[in-house]
Amino acid sequence: MSRTITVEGMSCEHCEQSVADALEGVDGVESATADHESASATVEGEADPDALVSAVSEAGYDASA
Repeated sequence: MSRTITVEGMSCEHCEQSVADALEGVDGVESATADHESASATVEGEADPDALVSAVSEAGYDASA
């Protein structure tokens, strides 16, 4: 299952990688990519949306599912 979440505060490729790494650390996530230009991240897997938002917040970015 694919899920897209909104991520505010990314400004570069390093930010994208930080968000993707945070998301990939969540149980149930198979893969994650982030795009600062669209202010979003796409997650493959069966992760809890609240856990995704929490992981991105802990990485220093604002997110909503």
